[in-house]
Amino acid sequence: MSERLVPLGEIVATHGIEGWLKLRLYNPESNTLSSSQAILLEKAGLTTPQRLKAVKGHSSRLLILLDGVAGIDEAKKWVGAIVSVAEAQLPPLAPGEYYYYQAVGLEVFATNGARIGVVERIWSKPGGDLYVVKGDAKEYLIPVTKEIVEKIDLAAGKMIINPPEGLLEL
Repeated sequence: MSERLVPLGEIVATHGIEGWLKLRLYNPESNTLSSSQAILLEKAGLTTPQRLKAVKGHSSRLLILLDGVAGIDEAKKWVGAIVSVAEAQLPPLAPGEYYYYQAVGLEVFATNGARIGVVERIWSKPGGDLYVVKGDAKEYLIPVTKEIVEKIDLAAGKMIINPPEGLLEL
């Protein structure tokens, strides 16, 4: 069985002429990537193992330099690629914490027991992150806040939310 890959972000542009790439992280607060780390680049249905030569912050993005990429022309082919790591490379979490990707696929229930749907993806917006929950008849956007998300039970595959009045009617 192959190890699960965790997507961390997307390469959105080149930077300079030396082969640096701009990486938009799905979790801008992540500090998972470091120099010399093994990563996987996914583009056009192909997954390519790669190694980071260097990593540095730049504005709201990360800049990465790949081993063996020696200029802008070689770097351009990676624009649009998804950067992933093996799940085992992620730092351990404290009890009760979880990675966002682990929420995808969880069944979502309101505190009154009503089934709302299944977390389809996480949408990162400047105002805060949202769980995109696919219900039977519609899609719901659930803010990722402690006030709304009361419990995540990864073992049971469920999330309990306390939606404020009107949230599920939007």
